[in-house]
Amino acid sequence: MGTETDASISRQEVIYRHSGAVRVTHWVNVFCLLVLLMSGLQIFNAHPALYIGSKSTFDDPVMAMRPMRHGEEIMGITTLLGWNFDTTGVFGLVVAPDGDYEIRGFPWTVTLPGYRDLAMGRRWHFFFAWLFVINGLAYLIYSFASGHIARDLAPKGRELRHIGSSIWEHIRLRFPHGEEAKRYNVLQKLAYLFVVVLLLPLMLATGLTMSPGMDAAFPFLLDVFGGRQSARTIHFITSSAIVLFVIVHLVMVLISGVWNNLRSMVTGRYVIKLPEGQS
Repeated sequence: MGTETDASISRQEVIYRHSGAVRVTHWVNVFCLLVLLMSGLQIFNAHPALYIGSKSTFDDPVMAMRPMRHGEEIMGITTLLGWNFDTTGVFGLVVAPDGDYEIRGFPWTVTLPGYRDLAMGRRWHFFFAWLFVINGLAYLIYSFASGHIARDLAPKGRELRHIGSSIWEHIRLRFPHGEEAKRYNVLQKLAYLFVVVLLLPLMLATGLTMSPGMDAAFPFLLDVFGGRQSARTIHFITSSAIVLFVIVHLVMVLISGVWNNLRSMVTGRYVIKLPEGQS
């Protein structure tokens, strides 16, 4: 029994995977993004429709959640690129047991606050947006100063040449062990860079473009994004893409070892399983 235990221990290695700065900014981001998402849905519910251009073309939305009459019945309809979907009870319209109904976009269970209050939602959204920006700047300054981006996030040419095999390994849910597990794989690096370099700055810029005050100070923003309504649509798309990234990230954390991954983001320590004979 003692021999088996010793052999088990010899096939593991504990490494220090995440620095304190990365861990702190990560958890601040988690909280900020949660509040931004829920307060953003509160703001969206004030007018649950998206358009392209500088004006609200009510008859031709890119996406809309609204009530529509179908014969004698009123239904909640979600319109996406001209296609209509019946989403009664979820998006657009909720019918109460007494026959009364409420017109709204997303359910109040996923908004902040959990009832119709646009003013409060805007306050939450703007406060945590600036907290998110400050935290993001702190992360970038640390990452560039410490070499974290160049060392840990920038993909190498050799890794890019083998991206196909990395995709295939992920499809089969085969995760790296030994030395390979000590660093991010190429798909992780590309995903993190895509979020940090493209999605987050785009979400921030389009958010600023929706502000009349910022448009007065920087009028070129409206030209860059093709109008305030286009900026709102792009803002919604980038936010949705970040939510999708978070969902995939959480799924990968769960199936690749939830306690090991969670411990590494709390304490910084990560357990590596070594191949047979390696120590």
